[in-house]
Amino acid sequence: MRVVTGIVAALSVSALWRAVDRVIPHAVDLPIVHANDNRRAAGSRHGDTVVVRLAMKMARWYPEDSGGVHADVYALSDASRDESAPPQIPAPLMRVPSGTVLDVTVRNTRADTAIWVFGLHERPMKDFDSTRVGPNDSLRVLFRAGAPGTYAYGAWPEKVQRQRFEERETAWGAFVVDPPGGSPPDRVLVINIWGEAIDSLTTSNALTINGKSWPYDEKIAATVGDTLRWRVVNGSMRTHPMHLHGFYFNVDAEGDGVSDYVYAKRARPKLVTRTMPPIGTMSMSWIAERPGNWLFHCHIGFHVTPEAARLDQSPTTHLGMEHDATKHMAGLVLGIEVKPRTTFAVASRAHATAMRLLVQERPSMHRAKTTMSFVLDDTASGVTRFVGGVPGTPLLLHVGEPTDITVVNTMEEATAIHWHGIELESYSDGVSGWSGAMGRLAPVVAPRDSFVAHLTLPRAGTFIYHTHLNDIKQLTSGLYGGIVVLPKGQRFDATADHLFVTGWDGEQDPPHVLVNGDSIGRPLDIALGARHRFRFANIGVAVEIVPHVMRESAPVQWFLTARDGAELPTPRALVPASEISIDVGETADFLWRPTTPGRYRLVIIPGLFEVPLIVR
Repeated sequence: MRVVTGIVAALSVSALWRAVDRVIPHAVDLPIVHANDNRRAAGSRHGDTVVVRLAMKMARWYPEDSGGVHADVYALSDASRDESAPPQIPAPLMRVPSGTVLDVTVRNTRADTAIWVFGLHERPMKDFDSTRVGPNDSLRVLFRAGAPGTYAYGAWPEKVQRQRFEERETAWGAFVVDPPGGSPPDRVLVINIWGEAIDSLTTSNALTINGKSWPYDEKIAATVGDTLRWRVVNGSMRTHPMHLHGFYFNVDAEGDGVSDYVYAKRARPKLVTRTMPPIGTMSMSWIAERPGNWLFHCHIGFHVTPEAARLDQSPTTHLGMEHDATKHMAGLVLGIEVKPRTTFAVASRAHATAMRLLVQERPSMHRAKTTMSFVLDDTASGVTRFVGGVPGTPLLLHVGEPTDITVVNTMEEATAIHWHGIELESYSDGVSGWSGAMGRLAPVVAPRDSFVAHLTLPRAGTFIYHTHLNDIKQLTSGLYGGIVVLPKGQRFDATADHLFVTGWDGEQDPPHVLVNGDSIGRPLDIALGARHRFRFANIGVAVEIVPHVMRESAPVQWFLTARDGAELPTPRALVPASEISIDVGETADFLWRPTTPGRYRLVIIPGLFEVPLIVR
């Protein structure tokens, strides 16, 4: 055994991936992985020291049904109290008060590979420190816990190579340092991924939260009025834009796994979607204001659909499972069940504005196999449009105005519509077989049938509406659109208010990105000295976008004023934003008041989409 005190020799995560090669395990009689709900901390306390004994083992993991398909994976066990303790995914929770000395031993039980151990050092640090532990060898590390925060640690076997569509991130977990007085009650949620390429077109994937994939993962229970505090750890090398249905959450702190930045109260981002980078962390809090069933999930389509996010590669189809939320979703999806504290009264809809939204399908306009569209049927003005484009008709709504939208499905396949970023009743949220509550779950919008969504908009901003069924096909075929909610009594001024909705055109990889249904932008006249609002909504299956306004080769100064429909706090509203990314499921609003006439360009990356801007 080697003993290391303080800082261990460094090897970056990216260097590790380049240095290792793949192993295909051939083991029998393996221990069974225990899904770790992160409620119990590893180790035992001895005075001011917590002693933790970890063992890396090969184990059999059932990320879905306990009697279903499995993967043989590398995982860490908490051997502090029992040498025979089962391996856990995610890795055992390390949680101690600030100032605690940690005495951690990692034993590599494998004779066929060394392992690399990351993150066993005092926090904060600039980067992960790492140590190689040889076959049948062990490592002991002594260090102080450091500053309060949410961090990550983990290990990889050396005989692993990250190839296309292959993941081996099963031995990563949370390292939480509490302040001396303790933290308010919270939950720790860790994302882990394992993937195996079956052939050039097919992969078998396990994407889990606390060791299980939807619908086999835990359902979070709450009561109206409860404050929920979550520490989310991305124990994978993928980026995950995590989206909460029906509510805003505050980002209280976030980090990169080795450091943690705590936001001042006034500066906490208020969002419905937050992107978590690889091995990143987020501390979030939100209030369960309305009863019903809700979701917290990754917004990358390949991480939440059964054809892409299941270990079980039995033939899958959306036909016949549209009503069953346990089947039409998979992977990184967490269910939340909020019970009413008292009898919940539904507000009257007697004076609601009525709208009719048609869901249509026709031969493909672009690269997708078919074109699906949302089209507003404006019967009130005597105009009925039966042929729509991509994206769907922008919906212009007003704060405080009850609106009932009847979604009429004219297609030959079912669909379901989610009102993304909107604070609304659960039944209207748009997840068939889940939204609502037991005894009254939202149905799918079947072919030649309809569904009425009840919306009452509490805030102005930029939002999205999109399909929440057969996501990859329906999203890449065009079932999405933008929503602009205006202050009461305000009219939409298209000369100064510009909406850009980004999506994918077909399922091809790399993607063909469309902005407002096209790959080429039409010129816009921009009034000199006027205040212009640029609204961006990204609802592709994956890939973030980065918008710029350019003059010649340099970006001009504009100002980020809102994210996810929430206006930014005053101190941040005037921060120059020449390069801000907008991930899947995010919206962002920018303000620009041009002071110099001439020719400019709005550039949206990827795809180098350009809109000529003529300022005069």
